[in-house]
Amino acid sequence: MNKKIQVLRYLVSDLIAVAIAWTLFFAFRKKYIEAVKFDIPFQFELSETFYKGLFFVIVLWIGIYYFSGYYKNIYRKSRLKELWQTFAMSFVGVVIIFFVLILDDEVISYKSYYLSFLTLFSLHFTITYIPRLILTTITNHKIQSKKIGFETIIIGGNEKALNLFETLAKQKKSAGNLFVGFVSVHNKEEYPLKKHLELIGNLHNLKNLIRQYNIQEAIIALEPDEHDKIGIIMNKIEGTSITVKIIPSMYDILMGTARMSSLFGEPLIQLSQDLMPVWEENIKRVLDILISIIAIIILSPVYLFLIIGVKSSSTGPIFYAQERIGKFGKPFMIYKFRSMYVGSEKNGPALSKQNDSRITKFGLFMRKLRLDELPQFWNVIIGDMSLVGPRPERQFFIDQIVQKAPQYVHLHKVRPGITSWGQVKFGYAENVDEMIERLKYDIVYIENMSIYVDIKILIYTIKIIFNLEGK
Repeated sequence: MNKKIQVLRYLVSDLIAVAIAWTLFFAFRKKYIEAVKFDIPFQFELSETFYKGLFFVIVLWIGIYYFSGYYKNIYRKSRLKELWQTFAMSFVGVVIIFFVLILDDEVISYKSYYLSFLTLFSLHFTITYIPRLILTTITNHKIQSKKIGFETIIIGGNEKALNLFETLAKQKKSAGNLFVGFVSVHNKEEYPLKKHLELIGNLHNLKNLIRQYNIQEAIIALEPDEHDKIGIIMNKIEGTSITVKIIPSMYDILMGTARMSSLFGEPLIQLSQDLMPVWEENIKRVLDILISIIAIIILSPVYLFLIIGVKSSSTGPIFYAQERIGKFGKPFMIYKFRSMYVGSEKNGPALSKQNDSRITKFGLFMRKLRLDELPQFWNVIIGDMSLVGPRPERQFFIDQIVQKAPQYVHLHKVRPGITSWGQVKFGYAENVDEMIERLKYDIVYIENMSIYVDIKILIYTIKIIFNLEGK
């Protein structure tokens, strides 16, 4: 499967649909609105007005589709849900176009407005939905016939796991699971499931197995006496982008938490790893980029001042790059203005502390105002970081933290940030214990993520800077 090509198919289809619908609507307006209003013969020409309108509607529709998350889970689409999504997005988009481009048109009577609205809506919805339906139907057919699928592991290897596998294997229409093996929760050599699937590892190396086999879906199938392992499993899976499903108990079924994604599928509970609605997540990303670009432009004199200050304060490079761990546990290079003397970590990684002799005088000034973090706006623009999110740490310290606080891996659900609630409430940590103390604030943040919370954290960060409360 190539996700980018699949997204491109839908995108091209939507762009063509927008262009055709707008062209037909433009012709309709010329013939049935303008020709009647001004008593002139129908003349259709692709004028400047047409192209301006076409540019606007293309930007509008692609923006709506992007922010709604339509292109996110491109291989896991329900045709019925897609019908509703296309209907709702078409209605919203046409309302916007109506008020921006159509409402000030000269018409014979107000009925012309209704006619224009219904015509544009009908054209756009129909021409957009039919190609989408065809693409989704073809994709679903390929999934059901196992021509394409999702690399899947089963966590567990006893009777429940065996029954689940045999049930899925007997289905006339596949759910798209391409099983590469199973992962054990106990250190045994023999499991009932072993007669069908290969034992590829255990919980200890679960995260490495997910990367090694490019796993896209994990199904947790545990016996009742193995349920104490669920917490460990979830901690291991945290920080990955895979889809996680679990066999429901009878209690889950009666309480209504078990949901079918397909009439032909098993009633599994899908554990959501989405912390924000898709539209809000996309808005957060766009705001990150826009604010970062504006900040770099406005603060360019400050950048120049800091470059001169760092260069004159001590010998060495102006910028400091260091590997940190980001979203889904992927390493990236974080950038800062250098605030320490060169060779400050020749004896190994060490956190800064008060009265740290490794910090230059100018570096102390930058840290007080947190100006050393300004180059990270570039990290935000290229997608490694967000404006607000848990501060990224080095693998050296993460290994120490998870020994005492395994829940730290929850922070890898999101992009790390330039500032965070933990940073605002606690400040910089000087040792691993303080990192763990700060952890609780960051976990509460990711469980309550919203643009509103981000704005509050940014405001408090600015307040800390102006009050010289950084360290």
